[in-house]
Amino acid sequence: MRNLLLGAVLVGLVVLAALLSFAWTPFDPVKVDATHRLLGFTGSHWFGTDKFGRDLLSQLMVGARTTLYVGVVAVGIAAVIGTPLGILAGMSPRWLGEFVMRVNDLVLAFPALLLAIMFGAVFGADTLTAMVAIGIATIPSFARIARSGTLQVMSTEFVLAARAGGRSRPAIALRHVLPNISGLLIVQASVSFAIAVLAEAALSFLGFGTRPPTPSWGRMLQESQELLTVQPRLALVPGIAIAVAVLGFNLLGDGLRDRLDPRLAARV
Repeated sequence: MRNLLLGAVLVGLVVLAALLSFAWTPFDPVKVDATHRLLGFTGSHWFGTDKFGRDLLSQLMVGARTTLYVGVVAVGIAAVIGTPLGILAGMSPRWLGEFVMRVNDLVLAFPALLLAIMFGAVFGADTLTAMVAIGIATIPSFARIARSGTLQVMSTEFVLAARAGGRSRPAIALRHVLPNISGLLIVQASVSFAIAVLAEAALSFLGFGTRPPTPSWGRMLQESQELLTVQPRLALVPGIAIAVAVLGFNLLGDGLRDRLDPRLAARV
């Protein structure tokens, strides 16, 4: 329960910053102001300014919007494609299920960052390319979880009764399998969201993610490299933001697993 609450608070802070940025930011996050370069923590600039005079807090708030956008779309792609594949593999004859999972393992062999770099080289580096690449790389995780849960559900008595009653496989999948594995999928979505946050930050750091001038936490880190020894604050601010988001989603996933798994819930 403690992990769930702490994770919800940390994720809530990121979501609140992203939503607030639509209505208000302390300063224009993309406005260059040479007269206020490299300011420290001040009353008007709470987190200071970068080498271009842009307010770091404003960039963090808008960057949270980009991070959540990439995470939602990437996890959505993975869940929409991976979940049906996993259910199909779990409900099909053994040979078909094995074929689906071997193809799944082939996709799993490509790391998300490598796939995103390949996509960026072919289709051009931007936010959409990063989202699609991260989503495709995350499909195998959802497929494996969905298949594992489906195999367990298919061995239960109520599914056997449904099959004996002549209910079709699609009806069993929608009526019995999907509701019973939804808890596993929710936990996987939370963990995958944390992975997507890290992947987006890494891609932006390498120049294959969100294009300037749109603020991105990863590019904030990249731009702070040359001043790391004299202005470590420029790297610490986005670095802590990324750490808070990843920690929040991981704790949220752990808490949801404890709440949604009856065996673990009984121990609490």
